[in-house]
Amino acid sequence: MKKNSSKLGILAAGLLLALGLSDAAHSADRMKFGFLATLSGPNAVLGTHLRDGFSLALDHAGGKLGGLPTEVIYEDDQQKPDVARQIVDKFLELNKVDIVAGAPFSSVLNAVYGPLTNAKVPFIGLSGAPSSVAGERCSEFFFSTSWQGDNLAEAIGLALQKQGVQNVYLMAPNFPGGKEVVAGIKRYYKGTIAGEVFTPLNQLDFAAELAQLRAAKPGAVFAFYPAGLGIQFVQQYAQAGLKEQFPLYTSYTIDATTLPALGNAALGITTSEFWHPDMDNEANKRFVSDFVKKYHYAPSAYAAQGYDAGRLVDGAVRKIKGKIEDRAAFAEALKAADFKSVRGDFKFNTNHFPIQNFYLGKVVKGNDGKPAIQLGEVILRNHHDAYAAKCSLK
Repeated sequence: MKKNSSKLGILAAGLLLALGLSDAAHSADRMKFGFLATLSGPNAVLGTHLRDGFSLALDHAGGKLGGLPTEVIYEDDQQKPDVARQIVDKFLELNKVDIVAGAPFSSVLNAVYGPLTNAKVPFIGLSGAPSSVAGERCSEFFFSTSWQGDNLAEAIGLALQKQGVQNVYLMAPNFPGGKEVVAGIKRYYKGTIAGEVFTPLNQLDFAAELAQLRAAKPGAVFAFYPAGLGIQFVQQYAQAGLKEQFPLYTSYTIDATTLPALGNAALGITTSEFWHPDMDNEANKRFVSDFVKKYHYAPSAYAAQGYDAGRLVDGAVRKIKGKIEDRAAFAEALKAADFKSVRGDFKFNTNHFPIQNFYLGKVVKGNDGKPAIQLGEVILRNHHDAYAAKCSLK
């Protein structure tokens, strides 16, 4: 009887093991991908570019990132942290997603960062991230395919310093991201700050601030206003005749999402870039050509960030042969960044933010007579963000 019981126990253990292996195999038969972006409201254009870039990467993978059939659940965070948190709770509890990407605004990212990283679900940030996420709150499960929030402003700060501009007037929205962008300028620009103005995040009329700016008579102006805010600011700046008096430098303000609306008002303005549609590598040529064919509009850097996220995941899943249920191995494979980026070489720093080049750009008349950004010199080469030293990851 003992012998039979022993045999039954072995058979039962074997059956349970087989069932466990079956479940593990099943979990890697497909991948569920949660995609969170701002797809409505005045800043929907950013989320649309992120989504379309990612969707193209999925197309290029035949609908199978890393060879796994991939179901993508697209959700609109409405640029509201509480809405984003509810969506992520649904991703985790109902949808049982394997990975999440998105959160283009720092307030939204902060709301979902803890729940995702605590759940050990790989999370790819598709736009600028706050300093804490790059530093003391870094996580082995968070990765960025864009930049840390200070970086593009740091490039402008260094350019202003190298150009010998004597005093600069700074303007940005009054939210954590705006404060960090201004900090990025000051990290490299050591001249005089002629004025520093933070405006409400929903403010669209800058008449009073522009009058103050004119009275300050700075050597140059730096402004950070994304999407619809940027369109309003640049148009009003040009209409006030300030562009000819005080050279305007911007980060995160003028790109393919805003140029069509800005038109000639943007001409002559200096920008900072990490990617450009004319970058000469095969991955970028394919991306730009196929993006225009599919969507009938020019991709922005946001679309490039979304596309690189898809390619990053594709390479990582292939590297672990589809075993995405092993979250630690999945994160290690993402860290390896085994893919061809549209910006050329791609490598993560220890805090999982890219080490990359930043360029100056200038808005000029393109060959078609329309305003376009002309890529200039590399101002920061193989740039590491300022917060990686505070990250405990190795």
